[in-house]
Amino acid sequence: MATRNILKDGDKGLTKKSRVVTDFNKRLFILLDDMRETLIEANGLGLAAPQVGILRRVALIVDTGIELERSDETDTELSEDERLELYNNQIIELVNPEIIGREGEQTGSEGCLSVPGVYGIVKRPEIVVLRAQDRNGKIFELEVSEITARAACHEIDHLDGIIFTSLAEKLLSEEELAELAAQNEKQEEGSKEEGDENCD
Repeated sequence: MATRNILKDGDKGLTKKSRVVTDFNKRLFILLDDMRETLIEANGLGLAAPQVGILRRVALIVDTGIELERSDETDTELSEDERLELYNNQIIELVNPEIIGREGEQTGSEGCLSVPGVYGIVKRPEIVVLRAQDRNGKIFELEVSEITARAACHEIDHLDGIIFTSLAEKLLSEEELAELAAQNEKQEEGSKEEGDENCD
């Protein structure tokens, strides 16, 4: 495995539509493995093949709903090894992904590894149902919600040559982003105190 260079906004490859994967072979396995390592190193929530210069319909997303099963039940913080294991286990490989269902709506801040330091307010579905293939070509369906649904939409957009900045209702300054993060933290604390009434 090796990390790959992530293309930055302005590279023409990011605006081209990716081609369907038809060969499920060693080259695909290497691409997926390299993308996984690149995503982990970048500490992102998703990565699409066009971002590493490959115009194929391949993407990775991080499912934040998957949790690490620990051998002990202590409340201590995760070690670095445990954090990396959790992160690695949360990564879902999507080959030829498509959205076959959507429900609800969420509006929130979004960033991109190809557009570092830039964030914008983007409207996405709250829940999406995906159909994709795994690295061996087996078709599967998956329902994801909240931030994982946002990541799935974002990465599938990359496969169609769309960058989130073209969808953003508004781009945020660093001050606005910090203010939004503080508001979200306050809301989360309020939800916990009320017994997570808004979670369904």
